[in-house]
Amino acid sequence: MKADHPLRFEPIFRRALWGGRRLETVLGKSLPPGNDFAESWEIVDHGTDQSRVTAGPLQGLTLSTLMRELGSDLMGRHPPPACFPLLLKFLDVRANLSVQVHPNDQQAAQLDPPDSGKSEAWYVLSAEPGSRIYAGLRDGVDRAALDAAVTHGRTEECLDAFEPVAGDCILIPAGTVHALGAGLLVAEIQQSSDTTFRLFDWNRVGSDGRPRPLHVSQAVAVVDYRAGPVRPVAPRPTVLSHVSRLIAGDKFVMDAWNFATPKRIGGDDRCHIVVPVAGRVRLDPDVVDAPIGVGETVLIPSAAGDVELEPEGAAELLDIYLPG
Repeated sequence: MKADHPLRFEPIFRRALWGGRRLETVLGKSLPPGNDFAESWEIVDHGTDQSRVTAGPLQGLTLSTLMRELGSDLMGRHPPPACFPLLLKFLDVRANLSVQVHPNDQQAAQLDPPDSGKSEAWYVLSAEPGSRIYAGLRDGVDRAALDAAVTHGRTEECLDAFEPVAGDCILIPAGTVHALGAGLLVAEIQQSSDTTFRLFDWNRVGSDGRPRPLHVSQAVAVVDYRAGPVRPVAPRPTVLSHVSRLIAGDKFVMDAWNFATPKRIGGDDRCHIVVPVAGRVRLDPDVVDAPIGVGETVLIPSAAGDVELEPEGAAELLDIYLPG
């Protein structure tokens, strides 16, 4: 068994009252009937949620199996952890997500069962006019102020917000109060965790006609009250003219590629997650004779070495990998 070629996985769909059908109409996913498809989990190794390879000699194997059997070939310089440490998903936000916050690694380790913390980042694929992102508390909001606002139904007054545009990238460290607003289509990279504390849900009811559960005490306890408002990151140049650095965090790095001629990726003793955001790109070598486009994701194992990316005209993609 070898992990010496790019890997594609079967998406896992999540339904929620705020979802729609743009995972199909915009991103090309094949969905069953319904108008509430909220998330497409592209790369995941978290408990029973497992990505499965779709083609080639490793077809049908889960990411958990690859981690167990091919850890160093997959991860390269990074000592293989118990599970793949990142989770990549697309989100179709037809209605506001709940206002929520995630714990950091130390806080999540105290949960029963324990989990990893959850820092995440969003890349905005499209934004309808008037769409908003809620990210961080307004200046001066402390725990007492947030507690009082939640108690009196004024949570929204504590939230900072802005109108995003396609191409914005927003880093949401653990402890940041946040919500995606209606009209957004985003790619999200996060730590491999599904721990969410819901602070406010816009006074909605679920499919059973009752308000969805909140986790107010847990949420206010893990908020980082020093963080303040969050805004899109400013891309920074790198030594490669076609690559800009969006995020250089302690959980993941995200680069933006903009290129119109063949380039090579990998060969640096680490794995890479490749996410096209404009145009189409052919990978060589590949186990499927087809280019990848917006809505598709590829994992390049460390053992695959450097892989050629050949764009069909101009293309843009995200390159996501572990730091260090």
